[in-house]
Amino acid sequence: MLRFARRVVEHQAARQLALMDRWIADEERREAGRQRRAAARQTCPEWAVERGLNGRSAVYVHVGGCTGAGGRAKGVGREQAVRALTEEGVPACPLCRPDTALGILE
Repeated sequence: MLRFARRVVEHQAARQLALMDRWIADEERREAGRQRRAAARQTCPEWAVERGLNGRSAVYVHVGGCTGAGGRAKGVGREQAVRALTEEGVPACPLCRPDTALGILE
């Protein structure tokens, strides 16, 4: 009976260790993803102007790293973002509100 009890405990311990290893691997993958996203955010421009499908007209001004910017956004400097919002009449993104971040009130 003691040998049977030892095998049961050994089997349960092996299962718990395997479960713990999976948890550790999952958490390491999540942490690596967080670090990749943080590195990507650091390389984003401070401001972006999203172009329309024709590539010429501006659709929105975004704060850099805005998830709504899409693939047609181009990084610009602060002066260009302010000019686009004030002089060119490009609307501010409703998600990231660059006009608020720039201190421009409509």
